[in-house]
Amino acid sequence: MGEIKLDDICEAIVDCEHKTAPLTAFGYPSVRTTNIKNGRIDWDNCNRVDEATYEAWTRRREPKPGDLILAREAPVGEVGLIPEEHKAVLGQRTVLICPDRSKVDPRYLHFLLISPDVQADMLGKATGSTVEHLNMSDIRALPLPELPPLPEQRSIARVLGGLDDKIELNRRMNRTLEDLARGLFRSWFVDFDPVLRRAGAAGPRPGSTPHTPPHAPWPARLVDSPLGPVPEGWRVGTVYEHADVIYGAPFASSKFNTDGRGLPLIRIRDLSDHNPEVFTDEDHPKGTRIHAGDIVVGMDGEFRAHVWRGPECWLNQRMCQFKPKRAEDAAFVLYAIEPLLAEVERSEVGTTVIHLGKADMDKFKVVCPPRAVMDAFAKIARPMLDQMVANGIESRRLAATRDALLPVLLSGEVRLRSSRQEDRAVRDAERAVGDSLQPAGTPRRGDGITHPRTGKAACSTKGRA
Repeated sequence: MGEIKLDDICEAIVDCEHKTAPLTAFGYPSVRTTNIKNGRIDWDNCNRVDEATYEAWTRRREPKPGDLILAREAPVGEVGLIPEEHKAVLGQRTVLICPDRSKVDPRYLHFLLISPDVQADMLGKATGSTVEHLNMSDIRALPLPELPPLPEQRSIARVLGGLDDKIELNRRMNRTLEDLARGLFRSWFVDFDPVLRRAGAAGPRPGSTPHTPPHAPWPARLVDSPLGPVPEGWRVGTVYEHADVIYGAPFASSKFNTDGRGLPLIRIRDLSDHNPEVFTDEDHPKGTRIHAGDIVVGMDGEFRAHVWRGPECWLNQRMCQFKPKRAEDAAFVLYAIEPLLAEVERSEVGTTVIHLGKADMDKFKVVCPPRAVMDAFAKIARPMLDQMVANGIESRRLAATRDALLPVLLSGEVRLRSSRQEDRAVRDAERAVGDSLQPAGTPRRGDGITHPRTGKAACSTKGRA
């Protein structure tokens, strides 16, 4: 690297306003460093600013689709691309990168900036005794490899971008499915809309899912209970009537490794992307193996229920699994414990580090509907949950395929001059990824894409989706 600088191929590189924008409930997204992760901007969780703030914060340069936003700090080097039909302002400690499209394809530049070599270079330039950060001068002078011709850049961006687009499609599909399943749970088991309709109340509540299962024994009135009004004939019980709670084992950190020996180990930090990076070959006598579709919860910091979508793993200490008594009730258990976990988290605000314990879960009370109602809910919600898991697994494989292709395409080891070559590159990467995702000890084929410098398979099991 070092033949060109980032500044050479950009129209502008603009620093953020070094102050916090006044926020509103609605409006234009303000992209903070925490909103940029794994090469994407999390638009759903951005703060919002009004029109006046948007004009003030973009007076030097208005971010446009195809521009990139770089995190200078916390964490250093994360980069996201602004898609079509999006507007944004820069949050603190971010930088706007505006590619010169006569020299570089914006999406190609995005993949170049998130490539391992460039990321390592940015991290190496980060300074700061307390919090590492990138200086503007280092960003402008960031060394990059010589660029291929624009048609080849677009071809590379098309291959890698196609994989990213499918990952994004899966993410959106999962969000829709989750909203539907959670909405149905709330309608039936929190708001009791079917009971209200039978009782002649004024229709379902706003935002509820007006779906009443045929033949389900819904009563026509609510009665008092320890949880408040519930349908007549229903019980209130503990969470243990629906699920067993299994706690993670204290695996020895001295046996942790990052070279793939043994099984991955789920730690709390791995719940955000379902991609554990630490392995252990310890066979703990109290160990629990977690599989895709299992419900896991971190017990320190924040208490969120996650449906695991990663590889088979050991469950580490300070984590637990909610294992449904009946597999088909997984969606019911998931959405039943969400508000209970959130309530414990809210009650411990002010504590330095909050902890979830067995004593907390012993207090979890949930409704116990008739089996026919549970079965009717499972018939609708379980396929949604299964599809979310399948989409997550597919996205992990797509991300690993993208990671396999990234270094060999950007290095020029594989040149793309036709759609046939694009298809072959993807197939080769998928074959290599298929080998890399096999369980430990499985024989691996020797063909597929190899990294141009190491000669090893150019695939990563990290597969951040």
